[in-house]
Amino acid sequence: MTRYFTKDHEWISVEGDVATVGITDYAQNALGDITFVEVPEAGKALSKGDTAAVVDSVKAASDVYAPVGGEVLEGNPALEEAPELVNTAPDGEGWLWRQSVADAAELGDLMDEAAYAAYIAEL
Repeated sequence: MTRYFTKDHEWISVEGDVATVGITDYAQNALGDITFVEVPEAGKALSKGDTAAVVDSVKAASDVYAPVGGEVLEGNPALEEAPELVNTAPDGEGWLWRQSVADAAELGDLMDEAAYAAYIAEL
C-alpha cells in the first residue's frame, strides 16, 4: 500500500486501483473536535480537486478535496455515528471515502510521506 499527501492535508492510500482518502493528523489537529462529517455517495464521479466531503468541527467547516479523479465506491459509514474517529484515528478508522483511481498518473503530483513532513514543518 502506497500513501500520498496533498498540500490541502488529505492523504490517499492506494492498493491496486482502489484508493482510501482521509485527512491528515495535522489537519484534524488544526480543526479541533470533529462534530459532523458529510461523505460522498457511492457512484459519485470525482475529478482531481473536486470538493468531495465536508468536515465540521467546533472551529469551522472545511471542504475535503479529491486528491485524484475516480468514482466513489463508498463513504465511511462509521462516521455518521462517530465523527470523532477523524480525530482519534485520522489515518485509520477515520478515513472518509474509498474511490477508484481513474488516472494513476495523477498520483505523481502528490507528496510522499517525507515530502509532506517537510511541507508541514515549514508551516
